[in-house]
Amino acid sequence: MRVLGIETSCDETGIALYDSEAGLIADLLYSQIDLHQAYGGVVPELASRDHIRKCLPMIDQILKQTNTLPHQISAIAYTEGPGLIGALLVGASVAKSLALAWGIPAVGIHHMEGHLQATQMTETPPEYPFVALLVSGGHTQLMACEEPGTYQLLGESMDDAAGEAFDKVAKMLGLGYPGGPQVAKLALEGDPNRFTFPRPMTTKPGLNFSFSGLKTHTLNTLNRLGPPTAQDRADIARAFEDAVVDTIAIKCARALEQTGFSTLVVAGGVSANTRLRSALASLPLRQSIAINYPALKYCTDNGAMIAIAGLLRQSQWQLHDHAIVARPRWPMTELPGLTT
Repeated sequence: MRVLGIETSCDETGIALYDSEAGLIADLLYSQIDLHQAYGGVVPELASRDHIRKCLPMIDQILKQTNTLPHQISAIAYTEGPGLIGALLVGASVAKSLALAWGIPAVGIHHMEGHLQATQMTETPPEYPFVALLVSGGHTQLMACEEPGTYQLLGESMDDAAGEAFDKVAKMLGLGYPGGPQVAKLALEGDPNRFTFPRPMTTKPGLNFSFSGLKTHTLNTLNRLGPPTAQDRADIARAFEDAVVDTIAIKCARALEQTGFSTLVVAGGVSANTRLRSALASLPLRQSIAINYPALKYCTDNGAMIAIAGLLRQSQWQLHDHAIVARPRWPMTELPGLTT
């Protein structure tokens, strides 16, 4: 059984072909970073137009390089949400049109469930139940995952997601887009002892996050220094990154203690952050835990994660549903169970 995966939620076009027995057959990824760098962030209209230009040629390329004919594809999985509405509509339109033409079902996938399912492509996929940390440019969430497709929200960001905070601080520091890797790179040159930034909401009970105040603290620190030197900027980057990483690690420890689960799954673009991985590996817990990440190339958006999530959602495949639906906002807890 083969599933064609289409990912167009933001600024990357991902196309992949996944087989239920052979695993990932092929995947292609086109990044729009160069397109958006001049603007310091993603321009939604430009992103949508670029998906239109890239999506069909990439699908054609992946079919040719794998010698796959349309009748050999069982279903098409596409990102239904959350994401940029225009970008989502491109992927949904392409998926539903091809499904109609080829006479196969299409299924809309939740972007963050896709990130979570990317861990199934590792050599040792996580076993349920586990705590999931979903951390990206648009999301910072802790989920209790009792079984496949069933999620309970434990905590989430009340304002900026961690990745979004990284991007905004990158602008403050005069760094380029995307901001997360740029801040992390600059932080390597920073003095970890010069500044101590707050760890938001860690002195309060609960598992919610808030990074807006930390972002303001970073700006105030910059303003107090006057025109910052190169070392000032590096020291601030290090203090900011340490504060975000420590905050996330503290909340993960609480979630593991609260649920009693012994596995932590970390997915989303920020899961590639080296300092975050180091902090999570050093969690002071009463029980030993296993931590599972996707392969580095699948931490960011990609078509493979959507394809494998399409297989997970096989019970929702509908042959005659041709409605084009995109959901810019879509709580993961609203997903139907796998038996419905």
